[in-house]
Amino acid sequence: MILPAALLLLGALTAVLAPRLLARADWPDREPVVALWVWQCVVAAVLVCCALSMTFSAAAAWHAVGGPVFATAPGPVVEAYALGTSGLWADTTALTLACAGLWSATMLVREVVRARSRRRVRRAELLHRAPLLPGEAPGPDRLVVLEGERPDAWWLPGTPPQLVVTTAALSRLRGRQLDAVLAHEKGHAQARHDWLLHCSAALADGFPQVPVFAAFRDEMHRLVELAADDVASRRFGRLTTALALVELNEDRGVFGPCPTPQAQVPQRVHRLLTPPDRLSAARRLRLTAAAALVPAVPVLVAFAPGLRALG
Repeated sequence: MILPAALLLLGALTAVLAPRLLARADWPDREPVVALWVWQCVVAAVLVCCALSMTFSAAAAWHAVGGPVFATAPGPVVEAYALGTSGLWADTTALTLACAGLWSATMLVREVVRARSRRRVRRAELLHRAPLLPGEAPGPDRLVVLEGERPDAWWLPGTPPQLVVTTAALSRLRGRQLDAVLAHEKGHAQARHDWLLHCSAALADGFPQVPVFAAFRDEMHRLVELAADDVASRRFGRLTTALALVELNEDRGVFGPCPTPQAQVPQRVHRLLTPPDRLSAARRLRLTAAAALVPAVPVLVAFAPGLRALG
C-alpha cells in the first residue's frame, strides 16, 4: 500500500514549492486578503496530506481502525487499497503522524491559553491605569483613552472587546488620522486576525524545523497588517493612513538605519504612498478558486484507488 507514502510526498512537495511560488509572485502585497486565503489553503493542504496518510496507515496496520474506515465500502474498493500488504512501516507512520497531530493540538491550546493569560494581564493593567470613577458601573464602551507619553493604539480582544488609545496618540494624530487608526484596529477585530496569528504561531513553535510553518507565521504577521491598512485607507485615504502610521511610530526608531521589531512599518508606509495596481476582480476570483482546490488535491489522491475500482 503506497498511498500513505504518496500522500506524504505530496504534502512535502506542497510545503516546499508553494512558499517559493508565493515569494516570487508580485501580487500578495497588492492583494493581502487573497494572499492570506492562499496561505491558509496551502497549510491546510499539508495538514490534510498528513491526516489522510495517518488514517490510511492506521487502517492498514490495525483492523480496529480499518474496519470502521472501510465499513460501508464495496469489496472491490477495499481490495484496491490493498490493506493487507503493509509492513511495519504502516504502524510507525501512523503512530508518528498521530503524535504529530496531538502535539499540534497541544501547541494550539498552549498558544490560546497564553494569549488569554496575556489578555487578562493587560486588562488588569488597563483597569489599574484607567480605574472606574466612584459610582461608575462597568459598561460596554469599546474605546478607552489611556494616559501615556508614548503614542499608541491597540485592539484588546475579549468580552467586551476594547480599543485602547493613549493620550499621546490623541495629541499627535490630526484630523482623520485618528479615524484611520481606529479603522485599522477594527479591521483586525472584524477579520479575527488574532486566530490566524494563534494558529500560525502554534504550528511554527510546535515544528520549528518545518520551514513552511515558519514562513506561514511570518507572512500572517505581515499580511494581516497590510490587510488592515487597506481597510483604513479605503475609508480615509492612503495618505491619511500613512501619516497616521508615521505619527505613531516616528519615536520608535523604525525609520532609522538599524532594524527594529517594527521594521515592516517603513515598507507599509511606502506601500500606502505608492499604491500598486490591484488585480482585476476576475483574477482575484481565479486565485481564490485555485487556492480552494489545493486542499482538495490530497482528497482526490486518497479517493483515486476507490474511484478507479468502481469505474
